[in-house]
Amino acid sequence: MTLSQRLVNWARAKSPWITIFNSGACNACDIEAIATLTPRFDVERFGILAKGSPRHADILVITGPVTRKQAKRLRNVYEQMPEPKYVIAMGACGATGGVFRGLYHVVDSVDEVVPVDVYIAGCPPRPDEIIDGVVKCLG
Repeated sequence: MTLSQRLVNWARAKSPWITIFNSGACNACDIEAIATLTPRFDVERFGILAKGSPRHADILVITGPVTRKQAKRLRNVYEQMPEPKYVIAMGACGATGGVFRGLYHVVDSVDEVVPVDVYIAGCPPRPDEIIDGVVKCLG
């Protein structure tokens, strides 16, 4: 392992880097997730950083009901993440399919596609609940 790889691994061990996957939501959860990253909530005190690539993220936050078309893409995103990796199902739709549950094009549970570590309830969840969910992933 090169020095730069060790440095990146050390930095990742000290702070949770997240990436958000919207699988077809109404965007309410996405708006709350973005609001959580603003200075008002100061998530950087926990080391939480948003990353655009799953290759640089520790935590995958899934919003919206997982459709059958998005299931393969979600699995690919999950597989691109380095170990250790965690998954958060955010909101009613992300956790259970919400009002879309039972429709022919929606997967019954996100657990059928990727393993979920933390569920965050709400439609949409409040920023403090989102922060709590990320902190729970880290132990």
